Amino acid sequence: MGFSVHIDAWPHGAAIPARFAFGQPGTADSPFAPSDNISPAIGWANAPAGTRSFALICHDTDVPSSGEDVNQAGRQVPASLPRVDFFHWVLVDIPAGVSGLDEGAGGRGITARGKPVGATAGGVTGRNDYTGWFAGDPDMGGTYGGYDGPCPPWNDSIVHHYHFTVYALDVPTLGLQGAFSGPDALAAMQGHVLAQASHMGTYSMNPAVKA
Repeated sequence: MGFSVHIDAWPHGAAIPARFAFGQPGTADSPFAPSDNISPAIGWANAPAGTRSFALICHDTDVPSSGEDVNQAGRQVPASLPRVDFFHWVLVDIPAGVSGLDEGAGGRGITARGKPVGATAGGVTGRNDYTGWFAGDPDMGGTYGGYDGPCPPWNDSIVHHYHFTVYALDVPTLGLQGAFSGPDALAAMQGHVLAQASHMGTYSMNPAVKA
């Protein structure tokens, strides 16, 4: 068998339970409600010979490229709008002897103004893209390290897809420091990936759209 990644909390390709999300559907008057925001337990197996570390990236491939209609009452984010990536978890330098992370290892609950970057349980965490989303918000602005889960626009017309990808690398460290991003980590991995595998889940905040 080849390198594989598994998350037992939902089948590959199925809807992600709300407890692993940052937000969940609220009421008609207040469509957003905070959720438990717990990082899921994730495991991997059959790493290739020569693996010296792992990296974990979770990203959403369906984020609107324009925020013009996002979370605006009486409007909908159109399916035709081009989509971009949004990184929810960036963890590198996971030791080669590690074969998984426990539930909550990347975060548990919503932490206003973010969580630290740097050395953490299981490796070295960079910043996720809530850092940019909340930039300038006096109550929530800050650097968001670790895991912060799904919170797609509550008026989006499409389901979002979240890819939890683990990379087996031929180096013990990528040498990244500070508030590095998902693209920074992916760039540093170039030429060092021995194998990669993903577990995907879907999520929607729009009651009219089935995840």
